[in-house]
Amino acid sequence: MSCRIIDGKAIAKGIREEIKRKTEILKTRGITPGLAVILVGDDASSKIYVDNKIKACQEVGYYSEVMQLPGSSTDKEVLAAVNRLNSRPDIHGFIVQLPLPPQISEEKVIMAIDPKKDVDGLHPLNLGSLLIGHPRFIPCTPYGCMKFIEGMNYDLNGKQAVVVGRSNIVGKPLAALLMHKNATVTICHSRTKNLAKITSQADVLIAAVGKAHIITADMIKPGAFVIDVGMNRLPTGKVVGDVDFVPACEKAAIITPVPGGAGPMTIAMLLANTLEAVAYEQS
Repeated sequence: MSCRIIDGKAIAKGIREEIKRKTEILKTRGITPGLAVILVGDDASSKIYVDNKIKACQEVGYYSEVMQLPGSSTDKEVLAAVNRLNSRPDIHGFIVQLPLPPQISEEKVIMAIDPKKDVDGLHPLNLGSLLIGHPRFIPCTPYGCMKFIEGMNYDLNGKQAVVVGRSNIVGKPLAALLMHKNATVTICHSRTKNLAKITSQADVLIAAVGKAHIITADMIKPGAFVIDVGMNRLPTGKVVGDVDFVPACEKAAIITPVPGGAGPMTIAMLLANTLEAVAYEQS
C-alpha cells in the first residue's frame, strides 16, 4: 500500500504566511495582534514549546511576551498574572503553558482566563460553545487535526473515527469536532477493553495518549487515515509519536509523522486563534 505522509511543517507554513498577510493589513490600521504566555517553572520541554511559540509570533509580526513565574509560585500568584493579562489592551490572547506545577490548580487558572482571550480554547465557556457547534476558539491541537483532514479533502460523513485519549485539551474537543462533521466517534482510554479491536475498525484513527508506540501496525485498519498527536522522548533522546510509524505506513493510506506533524500545526492554530481574538475585539 502506498502511504501518503502529511507534511505538517509545510501546511503550517502556509497558514502562517496567510496570518502574516492579514497581520500586515491590521498594522496599517494601527492594530498589532498581541499574544502572551504565562510559563510557571523551568521545565525544559515547556520552555522549548514556549520558545517555538514566541518565534512563530515574531515570524508573523505579532507582539509577543512571556511572563515567567517561579516553579514555587502559588495559586494566588499565577491568578494575579492571569488577571494582569486579562486587563491589558495590547494582549489580545494568552495561554498558560501546561502542565502546571502540582501545587497549582489548573482548573482555577483556566477558569480565571477571560474567555475572549482564551486562545487555547480551554475555558468552559469556549468548550461548551464548541460542544454545541458554535465555537469561538477551538483548542489548538484538535483544530490542527481537523485542518489536516480538511486539507486532504477527506469526507468524514458516516466514517468511523476513533480517538485514543480523552483529555480536555485534545481527546474530548476533537471528538466533538469529528461529530460535527458527521463521523461516528469512539473515544478510547486507559480503561478501554479490546483496544486493538476498536482501533482496527477506524477509518480515521487519532492517537493522543502520550505513550510511545502504543498504536502498532496490527491495530490499524488497511487504508486508514492516521493522525499522531503524541510526542514522546525515548531514553536515546529520539522523539517519537504514539504510533509505531514505519510499520504503520504499511497499513495506513494517510499518516502524520512525529516530529513534523501535529506539533507545527498546533502553534499555527494558536496564531490563528489570536487573529480571531483581534476580530472579536473589533466586532
